[in-house]
Amino acid sequence: MTVLHERFMNECPESSLERNLIGEYLLRKGYQMSDLRKLPEPEMTILMKEACRYAALKLAEIESRSKFRQKI
Repeated sequence: MTVLHERFMNECPESSLERNLIGEYLLRKGYQMSDLRKLPEPEMTILMKEACRYAALKLAEIESRSKFRQKI
């Protein structure tokens, strides 16, 4: 496992939900987490950045919906 891959796995997915969202994104792109080790590092980096952005946006969406429901 590369150092960069370890950094992404340790820093980006801080929760189970976030890891699941990252896994969901990767599946949509045709990959699984285990496939990342087989990719060239630049490609893996781009894919993980995209997956982390996707997860962050989905988490923000979930949080916004939760706050909205609390107001209602």
